[in-house]
Amino acid sequence: MNIFNTLTRKKEPLETLEKNHVRMYVCGVTVYDDCHLGHARSAVVYDLLYRYLEFKGYTVTYVRNFTDVDDKIIKRAKEDKLDWTEVVKKYIDAYYRDMKRLHVKKPDVEPRATEHMPEIIAMIADLINKGFAYQVDGDVYFQVNAYQAYGRLSGRKQEEMLAGARVEVDERKKNPMDFALWKEAKPDEPGWESPWGQGRPGWHIECSAMSIKHLGKTFDIHGGGKDLVFPHHENEIAQSCAYTGQEFARYWVHNGFVTIDEEKMSKSLGNFFTINEIFEKSPWRKESEIEEKRDETTAEALRYFLFSTHYRSDLNFSDKALSEAKSAWDNIDGLIKRLEESGEKDQNENDRGLEELLATFKEQFAHAMDDDLNTPKALAEFQRLRGDINKLLPGGLSESSRRMAVESFRKLGSVLGLFQHIVISDHNLQVEVRGWEDEQIQKRLEAKKRKDFATADKIRQELASKGITLEDRPDGTTRWKR
Repeated sequence: MNIFNTLTRKKEPLETLEKNHVRMYVCGVTVYDDCHLGHARSAVVYDLLYRYLEFKGYTVTYVRNFTDVDDKIIKRAKEDKLDWTEVVKKYIDAYYRDMKRLHVKKPDVEPRATEHMPEIIAMIADLINKGFAYQVDGDVYFQVNAYQAYGRLSGRKQEEMLAGARVEVDERKKNPMDFALWKEAKPDEPGWESPWGQGRPGWHIECSAMSIKHLGKTFDIHGGGKDLVFPHHENEIAQSCAYTGQEFARYWVHNGFVTIDEEKMSKSLGNFFTINEIFEKSPWRKESEIEEKRDETTAEALRYFLFSTHYRSDLNFSDKALSEAKSAWDNIDGLIKRLEESGEKDQNENDRGLEELLATFKEQFAHAMDDDLNTPKALAEFQRLRGDINKLLPGGLSESSRRMAVESFRKLGSVLGLFQHIVISDHNLQVEVRGWEDEQIQKRLEAKKRKDFATADKIRQELASKGITLEDRPDGTTRWKR
């Protein structure tokens, strides 16, 4: 597997420190507001990397943090007249809601900055002792000039970084580029006891302390959005390497921005969609009694859209682009439904042809994903397989071949978080469903078994009013189409 390393500016073979074990840290969110589509992209990209590494047989230790004390959190608490801890809880809960909707798997460890104050304070004290940091009143700053390799991640000279950065003006600093490791607490703000007085950590030191604690002084992959390359990740490297005397992360992976009309999506610009808004306003969202599956179609369409562009490239969002992704996903999902119907009992020539198609599909999928997670190429292979199987279906496929094709779609689709059934358990009944339509069809079939034809007809009419046509099959199953 080759992956693009921002540190070396080239694709490199993934060589792990421990055989078959990947240790990965990804910068999470600062919990002061609902997440927008840009956050969704980052979460889904590293969910993809997590899934694919496990698919390839690696054991993965995946750490993604929460920044749960920050100026933005304090500001939101004052605006909403809440305690800052209430703000943190509110938006961590909202984050989990959004990640569940997006089918993003939970990392192995989700550390919070406030849970790591001893490690943070110890790290800052050590940097002071080694001459990499200095105290000014109740604040502590990292001395950029003391770390000679500063700028190697972003590739910028200090003059360029100073011109392009939002530097906090403070005449007490030895260099305008020096950044805060510890901030003196103001009245009525959260603070922790330290050798430098009551205060709280700067943003950058939190990630270094948490990643080193949970993954070691040197680990394999550090990820995040490309907006974090400078100054956040640049500062992480400087303070971590100065602290340990070792390399920090070996591979630095960064995803591109989400843009609206080619302009970066951000809260500061006000041109963003929250994840919650996208789901609540989705044209495909149908009411359901089963909460776990209400948003599945939107989630799969959104993931398909996010993977339609390579993770390192910027991605332009529009309703049209999302709708096109939904149509592409529909084509494959529709084929899977047809393949799940009864097939021929006996093997035929088409079965041998299908085996060859599936073997080629698996090989080309792996080739695409091994090439720096080339999801546009991987999705193209799904569509190629769909087209080839559609050509075989009129000639008939056996039951076993149909199952084999569905299994291939499901297994490789699981790497992308696509084409998966949600299984809902109702007492002793296991019902596989993909959306509101499937649930209604299941209710209709159960009504017919009870000879409750009035209910069955009512459900058919309700589906028809939404443009859904039912086709009852001779084998007792029902197909639907729009």
